[in-house]
Amino acid sequence: MLSENLTPEQVALYHRQGYIIIKGFCSLEEINKLYQTALDDNAMKNNALDLNDQSGKKTRLSLWFTPGNDVFGYLTRSERMISSVKQLLDGDAPVCHFHSKLMQKEPKVGGAWEWHQDYGYWYKNQFMFPDELISVMVALTEANKQNGCLQVIKGSHKLGRVNHGFAGEQVGADMTMVNNALHTMELVYVELEPGDALIFHSNLLHRSEANLSDQPRWSIISCYNLQSNPAYNETSTSYKVPVDVVPDNAIMDWDAESLSNADFLKKRKRPRLERDGLGGAGLI
Repeated sequence: MLSENLTPEQVALYHRQGYIIIKGFCSLEEINKLYQTALDDNAMKNNALDLNDQSGKKTRLSLWFTPGNDVFGYLTRSERMISSVKQLLDGDAPVCHFHSKLMQKEPKVGGAWEWHQDYGYWYKNQFMFPDELISVMVALTEANKQNGCLQVIKGSHKLGRVNHGFAGEQVGADMTMVNNALHTMELVYVELEPGDALIFHSNLLHRSEANLSDQPRWSIISCYNLQSNPAYNETSTSYKVPVDVVPDNAIMDWDAESLSNADFLKKRKRPRLERDGLGGAGLI
């Protein structure tokens, strides 16, 4: 039985504005271990994909589906993570891991991401219930306005799904609706310290600017689905397999495998990415 990690006030805030920020979700020791593993593990580098924004700037990402016995798997399977997600998702079914990705926005060259909703992509996978999908971003480095932190439109998850189409190699939301939302709701810059977590609804509109600073912006983003939410156009299977939860101390105390065992997404032609609902993969 999972303990409740969030307060009733945090749960209410999530449903009201479409996201919550948890300060110090991971300790600095945990973040240092995760970040060093991302830098040192060749599997992460060898499976990184480059995606272009409309100006030609690139963001690198490595995406995998099944959470393993590596340090990132221990984070995505941790009790604090699954407990938080479970409290916020709409239903009693077991929590499943859809995919995780390491986002790497390098100084000066890291690209922007267009306005989008994660469910704008995942609708193409034919997931039935957007309230049963959620994303958790943990900052591995500082995220601020200077290095292209996430921007969200507070409360925009209440709009429902907005139409999406291609913008460069990304999939972006219909800008008429985005501009209407910006006239109606508050724009928030989500500035995070290493170890802070942002948890957000699959229909929350969000974007980020290019990283024109001298500092990198790296984050790990894990996406979850309730087992009660079928996907009728999804080839991976992790989205329907309940997470094997591990204790919070696993990141620091358990032996960890190499990420080479992970089932990474391989680069395909763009129509395939769109069909898979990974034209942006919920990218930020």
